[in-house]
Amino acid sequence: MQIHPVILIGGSGTRLWPLSRPARPKQFLPLVSDRSMLDETIQRVADREGFAAPVLVSGQQHLSVVQDLLSQSGDEQTTLLIEPEGRNTAPAIAMAAHWIVQTQGDGLMLVMPSDHVITDVETFHRHLDHARPVAEAGHLVTFGIKPDHPATGYGYIEKGQPINEGHSVFHVSKFVEKPPLAVAEQYLADGRYDWNAGIFLFTAQSFLKELAQHAPSVAEPVARAMANPIQEAGIVRPEAEHFLACANDSIDYAVLEKTDRAAVVAIDVGWSDVGTWDALWAVRARDENENSIQGTAVTLDSSGNLLLAAGGPPIAVLGVTDSIVISTSDVVMVLPRDRSQDVKALVDIFDKAAAGVKSV
Repeated sequence: MQIHPVILIGGSGTRLWPLSRPARPKQFLPLVSDRSMLDETIQRVADREGFAAPVLVSGQQHLSVVQDLLSQSGDEQTTLLIEPEGRNTAPAIAMAAHWIVQTQGDGLMLVMPSDHVITDVETFHRHLDHARPVAEAGHLVTFGIKPDHPATGYGYIEKGQPINEGHSVFHVSKFVEKPPLAVAEQYLADGRYDWNAGIFLFTAQSFLKELAQHAPSVAEPVARAMANPIQEAGIVRPEAEHFLACANDSIDYAVLEKTDRAAVVAIDVGWSDVGTWDALWAVRARDENENSIQGTAVTLDSSGNLLLAAGGPPIAVLGVTDSIVISTSDVVMVLPRDRSQDVKALVDIFDKAAAGVKSV
């Protein structure tokens, strides 16, 4: 069975404002290297034996950006599935599963977000090898990230009994929503809990079977929408009216939290969802003073900073530590690194000010 990479493109990237905007969120930006995060994701599975060309699931609003990036990178075999409107991860994955069944009969689906970082790609593929026979046997495998701190911004997966002889793949005991700090600390000490990274491996037929059983409000409308999709030059569109009738559910809520076929592989591959500016600082290259710099920026007696001059004025900092400074053509943002989670509130205030609302 070939592995079909299914890459999900969505989200507005608000937490990496002002560089990431709704029209061009973080997956289209070269934040960690000189390639966009989407291109990095595609390259993670490119030119490997047993892998088919990627299937990208995106919305209409990002179609031209995706096409431009694919044209620049030469990924001409990629299939684009275009949602008429976002309906969360379960419908998006279901749409890709139907397409794979229609064109291939079946196949393994490696579902990945388009905006995550994995630094140890070879170890990631070794874990895929462990998961593959379990997925081929009908399990829905999720890849859990071994936690290195008590994070409260991620969901958790509790490992149950092992499935394979090597004890590298486990039954899922339960999924847990984002916990308070005290509970996250207990999970870290326990050792049975991994972060839920939103990376999955299963066959298209297995997923559609479980979806039909546990979430018919997603399964049935998507099946009708994909019964006769519109195809043109590598772009596939479901029938809009039926697709928009499906429930707006995540794969976790629709299927994984309900099925008895969920499995988990714990991986340690240098993963990050780059969900905040602080997280971006952590995965970028840094100088001897722990400053990470992109564009024209200078430092003096400063350390632990992320300085990005991206279309805005040059940056100069003196005596500044553990801070974020972002300079774009229309905004300069400065904040402590440990306040990165609060950027969305800043965006709301900035938008009101830009609209002329005085009570901000």
